[in-house]
Amino acid sequence: MTLTFDTICATISRLQHDEAPDDGRSPAAVAMVLVERSAGLHLLFLERATDERDPWSGNLAFPGGRVEPGETLRQAAERETREEAAIDLAAARHLGRLGDIAGAHLPVRIACFAYGFSGALPAVTINHESRDAFWVNLADLADQRRHITAQVHFRGRPVETPAIRLPQPDKPVLWGITYRLVMQFLKMHGLF
Repeated sequence: MTLTFDTICATISRLQHDEAPDDGRSPAAVAMVLVERSAGLHLLFLERATDERDPWSGNLAFPGGRVEPGETLRQAAERETREEAAIDLAAARHLGRLGDIAGAHLPVRIACFAYGFSGALPAVTINHESRDAFWVNLADLADQRRHITAQVHFRGRPVETPAIRLPQPDKPVLWGITYRLVMQFLKMHGLF
């Protein structure tokens, strides 16, 4: 199956969302930014800067963060993407909202909105919250040989967790909430 923005929209549109779950978790939102290229779809990842106050310090993530007062989840994802990566998602096609992910170690609930660009990779300029920004081919994320169990550290403690070893050898493994969002996306489209 060839994955297109139309098929992504059709699949994601079937999902139901509870806009105000009463589970005591803090709402946050992220953007899954995809680019359609001749070599297939590519996803944007940010490598977070090292910061002892940040529980996800040094990990891989999608642009995103907390929802500000008066802001919708989608508006938060779009604002955070402008702030963290200097990408204006108004120029992209909104593909839909994935199923929310509840944090396994912290009381957060993450809404993920998918956006698509066709052609050239959008220019990315990171802010102080990230160390790097880079693109990964969706085919590499779906490659089962890259799926491993890894030992990572969360708040100074070792954790054994499912992860994806990326083709970029200098990058940490993809794990945690961002891993779970990627896996949800791969599975809903029959890629894993």
